[in-house]
Amino acid sequence: MTHRTLEELAALCGAALEGDPRIEVKGPAALAEAEPDDISYFGHPRYQRELEQTRAAALVVPNGLSVSRRDLALLRCSDPNAAFERLLSVFDRLPRRPAPGIHATACVAASARIGREVSIGAYCVVGEEAEIGDRVALHSHVVVARRARIGEDSELRSHVVLYDGVTIGARCQIHAGAVLGGDGFGFDPLLGKSGIEGWKKAPHAGSVIVEDDVEIGANTTIDRGRFSATRIGRGAKLDNLVHIAHNVQVGEHALFTAQVGIAGSSRIGRGVIIAGQSGVGPQLEIGDGARVGPKSAVLSDLPGRGDYMGYWARPKAEWMRELALLKRLDQLFDRVKALEAERGTKEGA
Repeated sequence: MTHRTLEELAALCGAALEGDPRIEVKGPAALAEAEPDDISYFGHPRYQRELEQTRAAALVVPNGLSVSRRDLALLRCSDPNAAFERLLSVFDRLPRRPAPGIHATACVAASARIGREVSIGAYCVVGEEAEIGDRVALHSHVVVARRARIGEDSELRSHVVLYDGVTIGARCQIHAGAVLGGDGFGFDPLLGKSGIEGWKKAPHAGSVIVEDDVEIGANTTIDRGRFSATRIGRGAKLDNLVHIAHNVQVGEHALFTAQVGIAGSSRIGRGVIIAGQSGVGPQLEIGDGARVGPKSAVLSDLPGRGDYMGYWARPKAEWMRELALLKRLDQLFDRVKALEAERGTKEGA
């Protein structure tokens, strides 16, 4: 295990060192888990308790943040997140891209077009007429079906599946288990004398288009459009366990956290943020820059540039007022009962 001095690390991170430059550390660690030869990260006063308990030798901290522990060396910098990322790289803690080459167990169709310096891992399948761009990395067990395309410098983690005709842009990251291009959930009822007697599947002949610089989390699913393409705009970020239904259009730089679900044919504007476990109903539109809070149900169109929460989702201030009233409901109930009792006494008299 390679140790580095704080003097070396400060130079690599462009940080100002406060403390002994000769101290050696073996790598980065979380505040609560750090050992005496680790370096950690302290970025906000909310982590004061962890700071008081940490055993780390040194901390990466932002300029201007007060640190109560005088026994810790500090690496101060204007962008501590970027600095700590450099440390992760220096100590080889980040996942590695596989080296270029095609594994002996991979199955690559003769008609597939493979770019330069591509890595295709063990048991991958690349279908007929698929296109793999330069420097693409496919980890083990990835399936790239017929006529699917992947842009340069993209990386697909293990067990990602691209159905026929799916297009992935350049510099995309798709994490393990994601499935892109599955059929949309469309069924027409088969009616009989007793009501619904079955369902007829509606075919989906469209595709999925993921533009450049998109990240898609583990086990996320994006369904193909019925006639045209489901589209994920440039720079969008989708967390794990997100579901995007058929024909949805997601704007550039949108961000969805875990377990968000978007129903069919909805349009999500540029820079929209939707927090965890929220759902958007079918054929709706959310305007550019809107932010939807966690566990919200969007069941009508939302204008852009606002904060929304609740069931149904409404402006955040309105939702918070309703919550405040709900908390007082028991008090209001007691007052009404008291007034009724008082009125009954008076009428009896």
